[in-house]
Amino acid sequence: MFHVKQNAFDVIVVGGGHAGTEAAYAACRLGVSVALVTHRFDRLGEMSCNPAIGGLGKGHIVREIDALGGMMGWAADRAAIQFRLLNRSKGPAVRGPRAQIDRDLYRRVVQSFFHEVPNLTVVEGEVAELLVKQDKVVGVKLVGGERLASQFVILTTGTFLGGRIHIGDRSFESGRLGDASANKLSAAMKDLGVPLGRLKTGTPPRLHTRSIDWERLDVQDPDGDPYFFSFGTTKTAVEQISCGITYTNAKTHNIIRDNIDRSAMYGGHIEGVGPRYCPSIEDKVMRFADKVQHQIFLEPEGLTTDTVYPNGISTSLPEDVQEDYVRSIEGLQNAEILQPGYAVEYDYVDPRSLTLQLSLKAMDGLFLAGQINGTTGYEEAAAQGLVAGLNAAHRILEREPIVFGRDEAYIGVLVDDLVTRGVSEPYRMFTSRAEYRLHLRADNADQRLTPIGIRIGSVGKGQADRFQAKIARLEDAERISKDAIVAPEDAATLGIPAARNGAKRSLFDLFSYPQGTAETLADLFELVGIQDREVIEQLSCDAKYKPYLDRQCAEIAQLKRDEAVTIPNFLDYGSIDGLSAELKGKLSRIQPQTLAQAGRIEGMTPAALTLVLFAAKRELKRARG
Repeated sequence: MFHVKQNAFDVIVVGGGHAGTEAAYAACRLGVSVALVTHRFDRLGEMSCNPAIGGLGKGHIVREIDALGGMMGWAADRAAIQFRLLNRSKGPAVRGPRAQIDRDLYRRVVQSFFHEVPNLTVVEGEVAELLVKQDKVVGVKLVGGERLASQFVILTTGTFLGGRIHIGDRSFESGRLGDASANKLSAAMKDLGVPLGRLKTGTPPRLHTRSIDWERLDVQDPDGDPYFFSFGTTKTAVEQISCGITYTNAKTHNIIRDNIDRSAMYGGHIEGVGPRYCPSIEDKVMRFADKVQHQIFLEPEGLTTDTVYPNGISTSLPEDVQEDYVRSIEGLQNAEILQPGYAVEYDYVDPRSLTLQLSLKAMDGLFLAGQINGTTGYEEAAAQGLVAGLNAAHRILEREPIVFGRDEAYIGVLVDDLVTRGVSEPYRMFTSRAEYRLHLRADNADQRLTPIGIRIGSVGKGQADRFQAKIARLEDAERISKDAIVAPEDAATLGIPAARNGAKRSLFDLFSYPQGTAETLADLFELVGIQDREVIEQLSCDAKYKPYLDRQCAEIAQLKRDEAVTIPNFLDYGSIDGLSAELKGKLSRIQPQTLAQAGRIEGMTPAALTLVLFAAKRELKRARG
């Protein structure tokens, strides 16, 4: 696997991070030959920033990746040292599974996947340029001069494309501390005319666990009933631990304010825009001056390491200032910094230059996935890798493109947002971005997507058999619970009021009441022979949302009608009378593939959309003769 026995492949994946590994694994599962080019195999699956996976919106994505046969959910479950379900007290649609991860273990689990894939070759090296023939990418050239040919290339370069690290007024080329940046490839992309911009992200200083006074900190314990990422996981794999919580204070903030001009960000050394929803400690102090403290989670990076990740104090201040402000924090008075925090600035490609399959519109043969498309986070990167890998394989196999709708998956929301609206800062997924989030829940990701995975071949037989058995149990339980009529007096003992209209209520109906939970109805389910906890929980979610989902189905039906109206890529928007110059420019740049996508372009009006619809139908009719 580690020695190149050939120089021609169906697909070449450049980069071994979360997008690259998921892209390579997805393409391999569909049976095509893949070369994964990465600087070092032992860094495959590296968690470059925080040692955690999931969260609000992000956890939904991981469950969707697993439902489609991807690796992230399974690997996270094998390496998780603390499971927590965020928003547990709220409705299922906004609950987000999250886990602290053992970095070393996660990396080993990911690498183990690639020891088992027969049609994969891992190439240790750096890509210097893309090989282009007749306006199509046909392979890559490595720094040593070796050429690898392919039908399609997937770029997943993360923060390495033109990467530059900043610590105070000191900066140097690097995509991650200790690893070289991909400057040659960045220059090659510019030569090809690919639209590039600059973004930045940051990381906090890493601390030595034995230098932390844990007794003075608040404690965050793991959940007693863990919510897993993979639908195939039934129990925790390793020891579960607690994290610490502390806070910045007035002294911390004064140190930062007194040295703000020494920050790379505030000193004018960085031109890239950072993530608004994950600001540096400098941003927090300067932008939210009225706040007297900011929360910090002290997250151990694994069971066998002394390194602790202080989540909440990422920075680009000089090392001496980092030491001062860290030691001003409760419990960290004697903290030893093992690695300084830093900001990393990197090139990204304007995602509006991509199709919904994440292929570059201007040049055939090239797909892009991950932070190169302007996103932030492991989960968003892995989702894009999955989409690019599946679609590259489908091109090889001459199958229909794979597009996940906004009504089908958070993955669909992510991709559509990127290619339709673009980014002005690193994109991060939230549940609020999904207009159909009542339908797109973490609990039903397999019901939404595993049938698709089975159809296209990305889901293996074992996972397919488990899913089909679960659906059979769920359908039986739903039928039984709908047939089981509950007397008013029995419902009253559970705190559920009698029906005012005297209508009979089924056991399934009782879930629609606030008092009707899986716990309160467990005894009644046992009476009718249903004891499967997973099935009862699923019925609870389905029943509670049914009235709202019925209304939402009408909206989804309209969306699907609009999605069915395709727009030819040869449509000349400049010739459409009645469109504003601004909309003509946006439509020409984005080249929406469907009427629904065109409707989501900023500034689009119903009248303008009608003009586009008529023009699209006219051109399609003309093309058909």
